[in-house]
Amino acid sequence: MRTIVVGAGHNGLACACYLARAGHEVLVLEQSDKPGGGSRTDETVPGYRFDTHSVAHNIINMTGIPRELDLAGAGLEYREMDPFAVALFADGRRVRFHRSIERTVASIAELDRREAERYRAFMADAVPIVAASTVGLQGGGLDRAAVGKLVRRAPEILGVFRRRGPALVGQLLGSYERVLRANLDSDLTRGPIAAFAAHAGASPLQAGGAFFALWQAAYHLYGQWHAVGGAQGLTDALVHRLEASGGVLRCDATVARLETRAGRVRAVVLEDGERLEADRVVTAIHPHAALLELLDPPLAGAPGRDLRSAHAANSVQALLHVATDRLPPYTDARPGDWNGLQSYVDSLDDLQRSFAAADARRLGPDPLAAYAFTTSAIDDTLAPSGHHTVYLACPAAPFRIDGGWDAAAERFTESLLTQVEDRAPGFRDSIIGTAIQTPEHMERQLRWPGAHPLHLDVTPDQLSVLRPTAALSSHRVPGVTGLYVSGAGTAPVGGIAAAPGRAAARALLQDLR
Repeated sequence: MRTIVVGAGHNGLACACYLARAGHEVLVLEQSDKPGGGSRTDETVPGYRFDTHSVAHNIINMTGIPRELDLAGAGLEYREMDPFAVALFADGRRVRFHRSIERTVASIAELDRREAERYRAFMADAVPIVAASTVGLQGGGLDRAAVGKLVRRAPEILGVFRRRGPALVGQLLGSYERVLRANLDSDLTRGPIAAFAAHAGASPLQAGGAFFALWQAAYHLYGQWHAVGGAQGLTDALVHRLEASGGVLRCDATVARLETRAGRVRAVVLEDGERLEADRVVTAIHPHAALLELLDPPLAGAPGRDLRSAHAANSVQALLHVATDRLPPYTDARPGDWNGLQSYVDSLDDLQRSFAAADARRLGPDPLAAYAFTTSAIDDTLAPSGHHTVYLACPAAPFRIDGGWDAAAERFTESLLTQVEDRAPGFRDSIIGTAIQTPEHMERQLRWPGAHPLHLDVTPDQLSVLRPTAALSSHRVPGVTGLYVSGAGTAPVGGIAAAPGRAAARALLQDLR
């Protein structure tokens, strides 16, 4: 029985690994010159290797997927980033967020004892709620260990709701700005938490975005992790596991059409005209591209209308890769300050201004919302000896921008470099080279509609059993037997999770049984 998987991002590869392990003849087709999608690492500056999209792999390490596929045995090594974040304020203040809540509280208390206790109380409420939510990240079935943790935490979760009652429920229905302002007094904590929350592509004012603030607890619970060799380390391990199980990967193989006949998928047709017959097909690309553009005929009726209405904001990520001959020389730095995310978001208002401008197709006012990762500090495979990689990101950049990105690139670059220089005097003198990754470039390179790394917004109406739509959340395609969907835009969630890949494989295998 032959199964073709379209798309060799980490979800497509994970799906293919589970199917090959179950004895299927599996072929994975990738339109790019190499696998990885959002989890790839490229030499964007000669001699320096940068993650071109994702850096920290958190959600996948909350699932049993690395263990089930024995990715460590396939060469994958994760290193913990601790502290997982350091807030570097322009005025010189520093707050370090450690895996340990107690160490984090102690760091905040160096500047504000009252705020430190507020943070402790916030995490006391958030930890059990987030711990319960991770059960839903498993995708396609429940992990016994996750269910066990939920059962053990049930009294703690009930205690939070008894203590906070309707006020907490109201907050959870609102924005993450509301949650942060209700639970914390100062941008000393609100700013850097918001920098992490913005990874979901959500404005601080977005209704239903409250959970992105609570997600701060996930880093305390599960840590933040870097794959040695960059994000490509995950991709390479999945390819190794796939090929060891008999699966085949073909790159530079762009799909032009998914052929159906009599309500069943029959073949995948490539752009060069090659026709590949298949018993089953799994698409691990943007669901719009898969079912509204490649599927012949396109998904129709109510399922098609619902999918067309699935939405993605204009606010996406833009990157600047900076090769240097030293780490950013932050003022008053301590060992470990370069291990995780380095937040330059001084306030919630700064972040909101960047998102509002992006929604209006403009770059925000200076300072643009920004953060950095310097993973070469814990991984010497990324740069020449003694040199480093500085990954600078704006999580609230416009995909469509008035005047085009060519006109905006210089100002974008200057804004991010200036923010580092303000916090690390002398940083500009360390620069060897730079490479900008605009949203236009990302869309072109990976054929990501709208350059949205999660494909679709992560909003309550597009999450879990509603992602991308209620009719498609089972990973089966109504009216087309043998066709399944996966990828970041499908259930349960986007990001580096691999859960959508495993869920699609489980749905296919269940149907065969």
